[in-house]
Amino acid sequence: MRGVGTARGAITVVNALPTGIGSAIGIELPVRAEVELETVARNSTRPEIEPRSSATPLVEESVRRAEAEFADPGLAVTKLTVRSEIPPARGLKSSSAVASAIVLAVARAAGRQPLPVEVAAISAGASRSAGASATGAFDDALAGLTAGLVITDNVHDRPIRVATIDSDLEVGLWIPTGTHPASPQTLGAFRAEAGAAHRAVEAVLAEDWPRAMDLNSELVERVMGYREYGRLRAGARRLGALAAGASGLGPSFALVAPPSAFPEVLSVLPRGDGEVRRVSLHNGSSGSEVRGR
Repeated sequence: MRGVGTARGAITVVNALPTGIGSAIGIELPVRAEVELETVARNSTRPEIEPRSSATPLVEESVRRAEAEFADPGLAVTKLTVRSEIPPARGLKSSSAVASAIVLAVARAAGRQPLPVEVAAISAGASRSAGASATGAFDDALAGLTAGLVITDNVHDRPIRVATIDSDLEVGLWIPTGTHPASPQTLGAFRAEAGAAHRAVEAVLAEDWPRAMDLNSELVERVMGYREYGRLRAGARRLGALAAGASGLGPSFALVAPPSAFPEVLSVLPRGDGEVRRVSLHNGSSGSEVRGR
């Protein structure tokens, strides 16, 4: 059987590394995974993965966990194809989206209809096990599967709240060419900032997510050394952005604004080192399907 699953990237509102509480908003940068589920002796062979660069520990762990959760005994993934529009290791949640798309594709191939929270929990477990995320990034995974502002307890993979935000808002991204280190390498530095991080958590729980995003970015800028991002935040707000800041561990910088503020608000973003994109918020569609051979 063939199954297809789609998940999206996201931007950070509150980074979960300092406190375990995270918040994110999904954006229209999709990942599409397609699997072939066939009758074979599970664990007797590794699936054929395309492109070969996708054959990472996270991808293999996502397949393994999804098979264990959804596939009947004797069924296993024999082929997996992953197509992603998310630049990897830039803070736009590529790992979470890839894991979620794979889990959803396997579930669909097996004829299952899991809820987004179930898919996100399996994705988070795979991310922790594979060393891709220190917390599992449950917030990022859930944001890539549902619309709105997602607030989660990443210690227990539990949603705290999913709040509605204006779906007409758009996102401007500056995506530099550099990449960030794996989050387990930065966990200690972020945990040392737990006191400051609680201010961002309090703001997002009060649904003042623009202030939470600003406070979170101040923290990330301090830990990661993004000295110029404070100027970018101030410039974006001056030109009409509701919120702006570093996404994830960076280096991507995101701003959220009404359509009327574009393209002026994009003028604050650097040119040359990287790329600038304008994307929509995630509308909540899973974009998944299942068909027999």
